[in-house]
Amino acid sequence: MRIRSNRDTCIGAGRCFLAAPELFDQSEADATVVVLVDQVTGDRLERAREAVDDCPTRTLYLTED
Repeated sequence: MRIRSNRDTCIGAGRCFLAAPELFDQSEADATVVVLVDQVTGDRLERAREAVDDCPTRTLYLTED
């Protein structure tokens, strides 16, 4: 699975970073999401799903490509 984001909708809540700091960071310029790992499997996939589910603006999503 691949992690994708729509930075135009990100409000910088930081929930993704708190849920999975090995997968996400926040931009120093505007606090929007920065995806650190493109493809995830196993435990990382589960953490990515948690972050996607917890995103208040649905900025994050997973794709199978």
